[in-house]
Amino acid sequence: MTDESRTRIGTPTPEELREQVEHTRDELGQTIEALAAKADVKAQAKERTAAVKEQAAEKTALVADQIRAQTQHAAQLVKDTTPDPVLHKAGQVAEAARAHRKPLLAAGVALLVLLLVRRGRRSR
Repeated sequence: MTDESRTRIGTPTPEELREQVEHTRDELGQTIEALAAKADVKAQAKERTAAVKEQAAEKTALVADQIRAQTQHAAQLVKDTTPDPVLHKAGQVAEAARAHRKPLLAAGVALLVLLLVRRGRRSR
């Protein structure tokens, strides 16, 4: 019987055996890597934390967009329903406040200090 006749009846050649051994080694290596990954709790926790963080960021961005849209809608409603003379006066007040920012801040701080002093005296 020759080597050729043995391969025809199902006995693998040495080259085929080497390929099977190499293939089995590759599969075994992949299996070991997968088991090691499952056993690495710290790495799994990091992956889960990163996934949760990404989900939270996406939800935060979505909510921020919704709030921004609702705020713009509310501002437009107020602008549409407010009479023109009132809008004009509000614009003048805003300009005056921007022009006199330091005195307004000083007055606000003084008012806050006054309120805190009164509250402190009441609690005694």
